[in-house]
Amino acid sequence: MIQPTLEFKGERVLLLDQTLLPLQEITLEIVSAAQMWEAIKSLRVRGAPAIGVAAAFGLWLGVKDVADNATRGEFLAQLEATHAYLATSRPTAVNLFWALERVNAALRASSLQTVPELKNRTLEEALAIMAAERATSEAIGAFGLPLLHSATRVLTHCNAGSLATTGIGTALAPIYAALAVGQRIHVYADETRPLLQGARLTAWELQKAGITVTVITDNMAGSVLRDQRIDAVIVGCDRVAANGDFANKIGTYGLAILAAAHDIPFYVAAPFSTIDFATPDGDGIEIEQRDEKEVTHVGAIRTTPEGVSVHNPAFDVTPAKYVTAFITDRGVIRAPFLEGLKAAQP
Repeated sequence: MIQPTLEFKGERVLLLDQTLLPLQEITLEIVSAAQMWEAIKSLRVRGAPAIGVAAAFGLWLGVKDVADNATRGEFLAQLEATHAYLATSRPTAVNLFWALERVNAALRASSLQTVPELKNRTLEEALAIMAAERATSEAIGAFGLPLLHSATRVLTHCNAGSLATTGIGTALAPIYAALAVGQRIHVYADETRPLLQGARLTAWELQKAGITVTVITDNMAGSVLRDQRIDAVIVGCDRVAANGDFANKIGTYGLAILAAAHDIPFYVAAPFSTIDFATPDGDGIEIEQRDEKEVTHVGAIRTTPEGVSVHNPAFDVTPAKYVTAFITDRGVIRAPFLEGLKAAQP
């Protein structure tokens, strides 16, 4: 078993620092909203569902030290300020904003008046979001398992497993569900440049779970799809637009095109909280631009010439036409996605 991505123990928020994996397994104690902001921004915690849970606890960290004799209005003002602050950490994963808004709305809708009561309610909502995300992972695994009932080889990109959630994952949830019923699936993991989430994280957690995993470089995907009899491609995502366009780790778009060219099913696994009905299509998804050093360096070693310009988007947008189906906690949704996603809304 691997360490949980995020835990709440004895009034402490504990995070597994994913920037150090697989070489070191270090758990961080997060005690302030500022520390949580840094952990989200620097990818110490990552994956859309896990980011949402972390943000919810970040809100609690931001209000837990409000004076007990303060007014309800003063408490809510601090809650709002912490909400706005945490929302600046990363722009693409919609779960971040969903979780912040859920906690904020719950507190504003409550009739509680005293600060101790409001603090407890904030923590209760964060804990509820964490528990819900765990249940969501299990549901995604259960709904996705039949799609992989005869699969022996599956290709994935980036990391959408237990490290990206507080449960068994999104894209990897059906893989873990298959393992639980004795089905053995060989997973091919794109290394996922430039931060190697596939090579560092997906390979690490699958190996820990006893699942056969082979790491490939991103530019090997076409060859592997052609030569290795891949049965399906399954990925997670950070935001789904209303029409089914979706944003995921950079390189997903090209992989979807390759899967279509080889007539291989391309599945996207996501909790319903990742679907953004306020964004009509992929053109409205903001793509995070990250530090050029992620491309110019490997660790502390520079691998490109000084002065070379760098383009480093963290995500790309894949058009809905390349998606075979979305695997959600509310079931498998197929095209037309605009109608199907709306019909599945809670």
